[in-house]
Amino acid sequence: MHKTKTPLPTMQELTDFLNKQTREISRREIARSFSIKGDDRTYLKHMLKEIEMRGLVRRNGRSFRSSAFVPDRLTVEVTGQDADGELVARPIEWHEEGESPQIILTKNRLKPPAGIGDILIAKIHPVSKHFYEGEALKRVTAAPNEMVGVFFDGKILSVDRRFKEAFLLDSSFPSDLKPNDLVIVNIPELRSRRPIAHFVKKIGKSTDAHAASLISIFAHHLPVAFSEAALEQAKKAKLPQIGTRKDLRQLSFVTVDGADARDFDDAVWAEKTEEGVHIMVAIADVAWYVRPGSALDADAFLRGNSTYFPDRVLPMLPEALSNGLCSLNPKEDRSVMVAEIWIDKEGRKLKHHFFRAMIRSAARLTYEEVQADFDGRHSIENLGSLMEVLKAAYQALLKARLKRGVLELDVPEREVQLNEEGKVIAIRQRERYDSHKMIEELMILANVAAAETLEKLNIATMYRVHDRPSIEKLESLKTFLKSIGLKTSLSQSPEPKDFNEILSMKQAHKQSVVVNEMVLRSQSQAEYSPENIGHFGLALEKYAHFTSPIRRYADILVHRALIEGLHLGAGGLTQDEAAAFDKIAQHISATERQSAAAEQDALDRYTASFLADRVGEIFEARISSVTRFGLFVALDEYGADGIIPISTLTDDHYIFDEKTEILKGTRFSRVFERGQTVRVVLKEAVPLTGGLLFHLVDMHSSRQKRFFRRKKR
Repeated sequence: MHKTKTPLPTMQELTDFLNKQTREISRREIARSFSIKGDDRTYLKHMLKEIEMRGLVRRNGRSFRSSAFVPDRLTVEVTGQDADGELVARPIEWHEEGESPQIILTKNRLKPPAGIGDILIAKIHPVSKHFYEGEALKRVTAAPNEMVGVFFDGKILSVDRRFKEAFLLDSSFPSDLKPNDLVIVNIPELRSRRPIAHFVKKIGKSTDAHAASLISIFAHHLPVAFSEAALEQAKKAKLPQIGTRKDLRQLSFVTVDGADARDFDDAVWAEKTEEGVHIMVAIADVAWYVRPGSALDADAFLRGNSTYFPDRVLPMLPEALSNGLCSLNPKEDRSVMVAEIWIDKEGRKLKHHFFRAMIRSAARLTYEEVQADFDGRHSIENLGSLMEVLKAAYQALLKARLKRGVLELDVPEREVQLNEEGKVIAIRQRERYDSHKMIEELMILANVAAAETLEKLNIATMYRVHDRPSIEKLESLKTFLKSIGLKTSLSQSPEPKDFNEILSMKQAHKQSVVVNEMVLRSQSQAEYSPENIGHFGLALEKYAHFTSPIRRYADILVHRALIEGLHLGAGGLTQDEAAAFDKIAQHISATERQSAAAEQDALDRYTASFLADRVGEIFEARISSVTRFGLFVALDEYGADGIIPISTLTDDHYIFDEKTEILKGTRFSRVFERGQTVRVVLKEAVPLTGGLLFHLVDMHSSRQKRFFRRKKR
């Protein structure tokens, strides 16, 4: 007797079900509630995507809930104090649309009282769109005890801008400490009125040229030393025998990297075919050396990725591997994973496959050298027609990129130049050549091929995903564009090409920097996930990181999955790893953000150090953000950001309009808004914290000046 198949829910039934939930609910739980099994789960996936696009539900990873549901209790971190002395907090996690709100803790009855750095459970209620009031209910953890500080005048000054008070010393401090010594301290009673610091260790001097990155490393708790076991494993590692690997040492593979690069994890080779181009992307076979469960694996997982500073690199792998056996150094045999791909003349991928091989890089090239060859200014010798073929491959891939409509944001990258002593001598925008873009397109091609292969094999995959912009962020973007006279017809489910059209508009060109910035802010953050939702920015349905296993743990996982799924030998993915992909994805997404924050902090400190000699100079600045406590301004020439406190705008009483995000004077109606150009004087540059303080030069508007002239007469 056949069982009667349970009818599938309608759109309304599914929406009603989610609206009744008082918590987030996973897709698996939804399927179980409606007895949806087998291929019908694909129907459920499309249904949920549809009602999400309509704004009826909200998604957080694999979980869903009603769009109307907002929790009244949140886990928050106390980040500082406002002008009235009230504690200010931010949610640890925020799954609503838009940026997380600022929470003012108006009730703080904990004993001892909550303080900066505490993690709390807070009861909240909205006051306005971006501001909530809250009551501290319970302390989850006290503020982090360890802090980086500098010894000065018998006290400790924090390198964190949030801590404005000095910390007193207890008896643990050595007597030989000198002014400007950088130290790690423990703060047992951070919430007391006179907090006292306990000495942990000295790490350097704040006046040293390399202090900026050193401070960022310790302030962001980045792992510095490798375990002895990991170092020993790296030291003993040996190049594998060629065995069943393909011998490609006769082919002229080349690496193309920056002039200052030290580890080379990708090499490329290509030849022309009747249909288009035959390409091989060879990637260091890190999975051969870093096995699941080993000490090397534990250390690589802990770091999640390498972290890059202007003066140093914190590598994910020990130097014996990152600059040695795993680096595709020229004229040396190296074991690799190869993505072999054929494309047609329009850049469409015809076929691909993966295998292990042995190569010997013919040359280590720089982006500048390749660009000079592309431009016909200087030819690269002894590589035959390789450069010509690579250029043809790039032009074909560029056609495919333009056709699928990749989001073309111009995100300038700051380059800090140091002299031999480590002092900043220049800060400028990094040059971006077609040679950069060529390598990027070849790597994207290989990454897509990896994701497609793993999905076809039905094996656990660590995808690189990028969600669509949220509805609230889209509305915020449209409001801004309207304020500068730029009307758009962005739907609630736009495509990348829709944003490209905005960026290409004539009105947008006049304020290209701020429009580019606002479009960037409207985008979701890319992350790692075992569940594929596609990559919005690249306009790709399937995408996984395969091409940088020396510096990204996600790529090692993708290599292991390919090795396991294609039966390529030792070093494949284990069942335990596959089962933990959810937690691994959260961890490596977090370490990526941690490294990015540390890198940005170091850049800010280097920039403040560079500008410290220019205090008192006048600059042309752009207002990048408007808040109730002042104006954030950017010096685009240096990529520097600083604040103009509202307390320094003494020519009028200014009110913050939250809806339009402007400051407006109550008497003379002078307006400050995002994107506006202003003249500022640099009043303070603090390399220790990376803080820049500005004042407006033109304090009075023309209307105010006319008023004062009339009053004088």
